[in-house]
Amino acid sequence: MKIIQLTTDNREQFGEYGTMEPHFGAAPEALFQGFAGLPYVEVHVVSCVRQLMSSPPLIFGNLHYHPVFVPKRGWMSTLYSGCIRATRKLIHDLNPDIVHGQGTERDCAMSATHSRFPNVLTIHGNMAELNRLGMTFQHQRTYGYLASRLESHVLRRTGGVFCNSAYTESLVAPRSQRTWRVPNAIRAPFFRPPRSSPSGTEVPLILNVGHLGPRKRQLEILRMAGDLHRRGHDFKLVFLGVLSAGTPYGDAFIAEMKRAEMAGYACHAGFLDADALIDLMDQAHGFIHFPQEEAFGLVVAEAMARGLKFFGANLGGIKEIGAGVPGAELCEDFDELKTRLIHWLKSGATRAPESAATVKDRYSPEVVASRHLEIYREVLGR
Repeated sequence: MKIIQLTTDNREQFGEYGTMEPHFGAAPEALFQGFAGLPYVEVHVVSCVRQLMSSPPLIFGNLHYHPVFVPKRGWMSTLYSGCIRATRKLIHDLNPDIVHGQGTERDCAMSATHSRFPNVLTIHGNMAELNRLGMTFQHQRTYGYLASRLESHVLRRTGGVFCNSAYTESLVAPRSQRTWRVPNAIRAPFFRPPRSSPSGTEVPLILNVGHLGPRKRQLEILRMAGDLHRRGHDFKLVFLGVLSAGTPYGDAFIAEMKRAEMAGYACHAGFLDADALIDLMDQAHGFIHFPQEEAFGLVVAEAMARGLKFFGANLGGIKEIGAGVPGAELCEDFDELKTRLIHWLKSGATRAPESAATVKDRYSPEVVASRHLEIYREVLGR
């Protein structure tokens, strides 16, 4: 089977045009790793870019990569018409069995549904719901509004939609012909043996990973940590992720973090690549993820794959990830979260290594990629 995967090359998203190797979002990358281990599959990864870059023709062993140049006027300002035309020509030349658009945040879904080939989509972020809640892409109201309208447009036209949680499916099903519940995969390195572990004598280390902003509620988590510290609880909370300074939320977080760093109970370590993140997870004890809205919460599954004790919001896809996993504690509000953290800290702040096996059975690249192939065959009537 010949498959085209339309996804965003993060070099384009972050302006890293001098980097040789393409890199993708965590969920698509894990899926590609799963495809690489399956026989009788030919996968072509296609990404629209604003600037041509040197790229290897093969990634993950047997996966082909195609960057497609699209000038500035071909993007959102023209509803991705340039991306549609450019990818349509390449897709016609490749003549695949099926086209898969990864996400409705940018151009991928539009290019897939207008490719003139059998196509399906994956929803990573629910753009219509995020726009309704006022949590728009990069705080741009116009972009959020247009992205939400385009999302509804493509959902009505595609052959079916991969939904990463029941929450996503409830938002998507009324606007689409067909849906399948398929979780995101975890990247293969998150299942590797640990290279280090906590010694058992240090201060409990707790992690929070994600783009820092109102949707993920890191400022609220930091303020809660300050309250715990003032009550005499000993721990170190490390925030990982890109921080947008110059926004009211970002500036408030920076001010609060300065006080936390002086007191010694928290710090912001910036962005880490997967290898460094895994090493830090193996040295940590717990993990907090408490957003306002979450389609899936892949970072939660990644943390539990490394045996971290998890505390999270009982909403969205987090509920499904945490269901039945040893050591996962889901909370309704910050008061409950604070209570459970205090109990855990007083009890010795132990990790939850037994969670790793459950998570691997559900979210390994091979398992998720095999499910994708089953659905492709169903769409194609095979």
